[in-house]
Amino acid sequence: MKVKICNFGSLNIDHVYSVESFVRPGETLSCNTYIRFAGGKGLNQSIACARAGARVYHAGAIGADGKFLMEELQNSGVETEFVKTIQEPTGHAIIQVNSSGENCIIICAGANRCIEDSDVDEVIANFDSDDILLVQNETNLVSSAISKAHNRGMKIILNPSPAVEELKDFPLEKIAFLVLNEIEGKFFTGQLKPNKIIEDLCKRYDNTWIILTMGAKGIKYGKGNYNSFIPAFKVTPVDTTAAGDTFTGYLTASVAANMPIHEALLLSSNAAAICVTRHGTAPSIPTRNEVDNMISKINF
Repeated sequence: MKVKICNFGSLNIDHVYSVESFVRPGETLSCNTYIRFAGGKGLNQSIACARAGARVYHAGAIGADGKFLMEELQNSGVETEFVKTIQEPTGHAIIQVNSSGENCIIICAGANRCIEDSDVDEVIANFDSDDILLVQNETNLVSSAISKAHNRGMKIILNPSPAVEELKDFPLEKIAFLVLNEIEGKFFTGQLKPNKIIEDLCKRYDNTWIILTMGAKGIKYGKGNYNSFIPAFKVTPVDTTAAGDTFTGYLTASVAANMPIHEALLLSSNAAAICVTRHGTAPSIPTRNEVDNMISKINF
């Protein structure tokens, strides 16, 4: 039977503003374009899992204003039976994308922070020890979901974003894959150099694969005493907003398919490289066929 992925994650309405440069204190800017997208790290990662060919179920909450998010998930092949509609506004994000393709984001959690313990219990009960729990940090009760999934024997993948103090109380020793960027790596370790971040985290959590994404500088990864490096694919970015989510979703799908770690990371890195050449969040996430078709065209 195919491994199931349960993504207990956020569902956001993304308001994306294209600007020449990020707004500064006291400054008022006119944007070049405005587009509304379906977003949220959870939604993006579920869509990436599905487009990579995995069987993924999204769990989370929306308000009445977020029904199009459910449709976006369903249209991408994500199962939505564990998404509930509540009497709260849907989470949303304000995203600036500058002329270099970089982004800065403000998030309003909304319904994403209204998940109840009973919701976690009901969802996790539908998954088995062969299945995977994928979580980020844009919803509440993430720590509880990790513990309950671990007790059920599930493999857990955590993308610890956004990096806030509550993360330090998460049971990270129960995580099978910790997928983080350099900012999050510094948050956990106090280290600035990628090698030091990997060394520190591998020492702390010696049964966990530590995956450190570094954008155009590539990926460092390790477990226990082992560590390695994968260079980034060379592309010209136009929007990096969903790159990390694409990478995490493809990696989760690869783990579900029992792919060797190096191969899984190459596939995920290629998917993220394609993603940054497109505008938007969920719409920029490539399908597995696109990744397979384009991998020979992208050189290191």
